[in-house]
Amino acid sequence: MDTSSIYPRVKVIVADVLAIDESEVEPNGSLINDYGGESIDFLDLVYRLEREFKVKIPRGQIEKEARGALEDEAFAENGKLTPEGMAQLKEYLSEVPAERFKDSMSVAAIPTLFTVETFCKLVLRAQERQEQPASS
Repeated sequence: MDTSSIYPRVKVIVADVLAIDESEVEPNGSLINDYGGESIDFLDLVYRLEREFKVKIPRGQIEKEARGALEDEAFAENGKLTPEGMAQLKEYLSEVPAERFKDSMSVAAIPTLFTVETFCKLVLRAQERQEQPASS
């Protein structure tokens, strides 16, 4: 999966949605911690990515994909990620620097991990899902 082909377009959209200069946007920049994004910005970002790349990104797709085959109780317990859930999340968000993952991380804190590259990967996976039925 190569994000370099779509990163320039995602970068422009991220800068526009978050009202920051394009030169500030880096692939591993945290949308919340580095750029001041909020949850409402994610909705706008996903909407614009869908329009730009002509894909469908269902709401909650990142968390759903991060869970993989883990059942809810295996992923998180009492709002906190289980060790299995944390391992699954680290694997799924492999672009996120390891030091950003905190022990006893709450499910609600997962969006603080999202980087620009996370959204590039989200677009690529959406494109792959759209292509699958055509190639079957």
